[in-house]
Amino acid sequence: MDISFLGGPQPQRGVGVVAPFDFALDRELWRWVPDDVSLHLTRTPFVPVEVSLDLARLISEHETLREAVRALGAVAPQVVAYACTSGSFVGGVAGERAMCTAMTMAGGLPSLTTSGALLAAFRELGVRRIALVTPYTESVTSSLEEYLGEAGTVVTGRAFLGLTRHIWKVPYRDVVDMARQAVVGSADALFISCTNLPTYDVIPQLEAELRMPVLSANQVTMWAALRQIGAHAVGPYQRLLIDSAPAPAPAPLPEPEPASALAEDPPEEQGGWT
Repeated sequence: MDISFLGGPQPQRGVGVVAPFDFALDRELWRWVPDDVSLHLTRTPFVPVEVSLDLARLISEHETLREAVRALGAVAPQVVAYACTSGSFVGGVAGERAMCTAMTMAGGLPSLTTSGALLAAFRELGVRRIALVTPYTESVTSSLEEYLGEAGTVVTGRAFLGLTRHIWKVPYRDVVDMARQAVVGSADALFISCTNLPTYDVIPQLEAELRMPVLSANQVTMWAALRQIGAHAVGPYQRLLIDSAPAPAPAPLPEPEPASALAEDPPEEQGGWT
């Protein structure tokens, strides 16, 4: 049978994702992705440590991230995202920026993290005060609150489960119950932390009930990564996706001038990166 009329597969843009070794929600990430984009996932090496601040530090070591980004380079993604909330906030705002720098230098690609994407989403929606939901222990939840405070975001209420393993097994009803506990005072939005906590289907329900934007770790990660390549995350009735447009794709870097031309220019006219 002649199938030449099919023309072959359509061109795909790639998003590289570095996930913790225990990440179990690959399918959830895909639900935000449009048809012309592919996800390329890799995981950090296994370590026998439960979910804690110690684990967050281990899986976010710069050499670990660099190795993962180098592996993703084989499939040529256009952007790399580190899909881990605790691993990207444990070092504070400066630590998150340093992770992005390490990944960018390792792969020569734009790089971002879940915690950095969260702050970008807050800026996009004008959010300054949030209700916070996490599956973490109190110490990890408090570390997230410190990160948010450093970035200028006030936590008006919080709820957490105290889990150290199997976070991906938490049912939606538990997430909803925590959200109702956390939304006290005057919050601009609700944030549900942890990329291993299922949230896709619960976001529209909570937005309708609470009358505020509801953001989750996986949602902001995919939103930010797709924006970086000029694409738009897909998802029903999610305020972040409705109220924001994709950022334009970055322009290609200019071709370098011949060395002879640079030598002829006066020093003050050569320009450069700042």
